[in-house]
Amino acid sequence: MMRMRVSVVLSVVLLIQFWGGEAATFSVDGKVLILDESNIDSAIATFDHILVDFYAPWCGHCKRLAPELDAAAPVLAALNKPIIIAKVDADKHTRLAKKYDVDAYPTILLFNHGIPTEYRGPRKADLLVRYLKKFAASDVTILDSDSAVNTFVEEAGTFFPIFIGFGLNKTLIEKFGIKYKKNAWFSVAKDFSEDLMVLYDFDKIPALVSLNPQYNERNTFYGPFEDEFLEDFVRQNLIPLVVPVSYETLKLVKADGRKIVLTIVEDEDEERSKELTKLLKAAASANRDLVFGYVGVKQMEEFAEQFDIDTKLPKMVVWDKNDDYLSVVDSESIEGEDQATQISKFLEGYREGRTIKKTFSGPSLMRYIHRSFDIRMVYIIVFVVAVLILIQTFSKGGDDYHPVPNQVQADHASSSVSEAESKEYKPGDKDD
Repeated sequence: MMRMRVSVVLSVVLLIQFWGGEAATFSVDGKVLILDESNIDSAIATFDHILVDFYAPWCGHCKRLAPELDAAAPVLAALNKPIIIAKVDADKHTRLAKKYDVDAYPTILLFNHGIPTEYRGPRKADLLVRYLKKFAASDVTILDSDSAVNTFVEEAGTFFPIFIGFGLNKTLIEKFGIKYKKNAWFSVAKDFSEDLMVLYDFDKIPALVSLNPQYNERNTFYGPFEDEFLEDFVRQNLIPLVVPVSYETLKLVKADGRKIVLTIVEDEDEERSKELTKLLKAAASANRDLVFGYVGVKQMEEFAEQFDIDTKLPKMVVWDKNDDYLSVVDSESIEGEDQATQISKFLEGYREGRTIKKTFSGPSLMRYIHRSFDIRMVYIIVFVVAVLILIQTFSKGGDDYHPVPNQVQADHASSSVSEAESKEYKPGDKDD
């Protein structure tokens, strides 16, 4: 009987030791986790949201990404719902690379509740944090108190617009929360006070309030709460009333179906340019069927010069986001004292069809919207082709043995060339 008891105790101890040895434990200390075959499954099961960087030690893009992940990790780990950053040496752990279809470096996978999605967002630490907070969030968040609403707005930050449905049914905006998940925060407030109504500037319910903290803008929609009208309101408030044109905002504007009234200034940071944007905001509020934007020649000369900047600046055009734009007769330049009147005259001329269609003299503006391939890449390709031709020439010159670099060495060389030629680090950059 005693032997049986001892046997049972030993079995229990061994079982505890077995499970204790198998179950990996992780501390959320803000450091990037190191994963391999022994612990990756446990990590994915432990954390609701975990971003895994599959890298190779020789990869130039991976080396540039590593410090950005190190900087982002403690910020994301400190969230109420932590997002953990981890990495796998896919060059060493080839079975894991094969399991997750990793064929280029870095490959970044975001696991939401165990389901992997390839991450193609920004890679700079601050932008990565903002993007991941939104990407890992619920499609529509339910808020049940004033404090919940205020906390939601505070934690959302300023990178994305925020939509709050006060007294709305979740199902009314859920489809937009899914469709525009990568572009905005969506929530529904179920319980709130009159004080909150005053704070967010609406006087009846139901109401859908849009906030754009980055541009200090707020708009309210009181209905009708039908899909067509709701989506129009959402789309119009995904971008600010007056958009500062950049390579990133061009992508957002491109996705919007409206034409853009583009104002070109010498330097958008000058005080007179800032005063002009205030007048443009007033015009934009009264003309919501158009997008209003502005760009400084100093900030984006290559882009701005496509619109014939020989005309005295500031000037206005209407652009359909293709290779043509409209100039309004006698209203191109709005240089002068009474710019508000000149803006009204320009819009009146456009509405009445007093326009001249012009075509860009330079390359297609699509190149500015899709900047992933630029002239530096051309230089790299030319360099690689030249090297290959040189190798081929020497190979034909004799029967001597010439070693051919293996795939890893070739990729390493290619990465070094890319790193030397390009200082810009773009989302999606990988080494094969």
